[in-house]
Amino acid sequence: MKLQRNGRSKALAIGAMALVSSLSLAACGSDDNSDTKASGGSSGSAAASAAVNCGKNGTLLGAGSTAQANAMDVWKASFGAACSGITVNYSGGGSGAGVQQFNQGKVAFAGTDFALKPADVDASKAVCTGGKAIDLPMVAGLVSLVYNIDGVDNLVLDGPTAAKIFDSQITKWNDPAIVALNPGAKLPDADIASFHRSDDSGTTYNLTSYFAKTSGGAWTAEPSKAWKGKNGQSANGSAGVSAQIKQVKNSIGYAELSFAQLNNLKSAKISTGAAQPVEATAANAALTLASSTISGTDGDLALTLDYGTKADNAYPIVLVTYEIACDKGNKAETLDTLKSFLNYTISDAAQKSIGDKGYVPMPAAIGDKVKAAVGALA
Repeated sequence: MKLQRNGRSKALAIGAMALVSSLSLAACGSDDNSDTKASGGSSGSAAASAAVNCGKNGTLLGAGSTAQANAMDVWKASFGAACSGITVNYSGGGSGAGVQQFNQGKVAFAGTDFALKPADVDASKAVCTGGKAIDLPMVAGLVSLVYNIDGVDNLVLDGPTAAKIFDSQITKWNDPAIVALNPGAKLPDADIASFHRSDDSGTTYNLTSYFAKTSGGAWTAEPSKAWKGKNGQSANGSAGVSAQIKQVKNSIGYAELSFAQLNNLKSAKISTGAAQPVEATAANAALTLASSTISGTDGDLALTLDYGTKADNAYPIVLVTYEIACDKGNKAETLDTLKSFLNYTISDAAQKSIGDKGYVPMPAAIGDKVKAAVGALA
């Protein structure tokens, strides 16, 4: 059994190294053969290495996931430098709000941290004339359990303990379950201030999917984009949760690694059953993402993620945020620009450009399928 596990870990490590190594590779970007390129300035550096077919001038509207907001900021600047006649506006508000706005016909694409539900796909047919909405995996990352405890720099948690903390079953930092995972740590005799998202959120969905898989029944609710835990305090968006953790002592919450880094927040290590507790790093998340599989059908590229991984160094609370678009029936006035922007975001250059923001490059095998799907949008 040990030999099998070591072999599997080595195989995953090789896959992860291939993902992370793409951060250092120059890329050719879009499949289109246009001569339009970014000129000068750091904001256009990623686009500058890729040919971009800009489509029609105008404004492209998107909304949704805050998990990908930092990536979108980078991409909007780079794409705008290459295509000065186009403005890409992306408003956050959470995955639930993004899907709703898309199905109301208010935006050309939406960001979501969880794959579309059958009801969402059915609703999309009203705006996707002759087609339906599909999931296009675009931004990969991880959910950090961010905390603020004086004197504690290397907090370790596991699935059951974290679930009980966020469900108010564990309410003190020196609870025996936390002490057992952190021998030698100076855990205070203080109440735990836990924070969760107030808005419907794919980040919440991914965290509760991890709890459902690993808590041993401590988390009784189904995975959900709406918070189902008991008590706790709420904040809007990943930015709001991060701001609260930064300000409130003896607090814990959850946010994407990019927000943890932006706010200089500490992230808990996760005890998964691997040889050592696993740090919340992009390289460790890449190990888990390398084993993801496509579960969507009929052109949809939704992924199945292994929240219960026990592979050495594989960080389990991963997420993939999708762009959703109509496979057919996109508005004619924005179709070319939509395809151009999505072709850019899935390009190697664009994926490389968000690597230092706490994101993980999309596995190449999945990225190739996304490029083909974007090319087929009509």
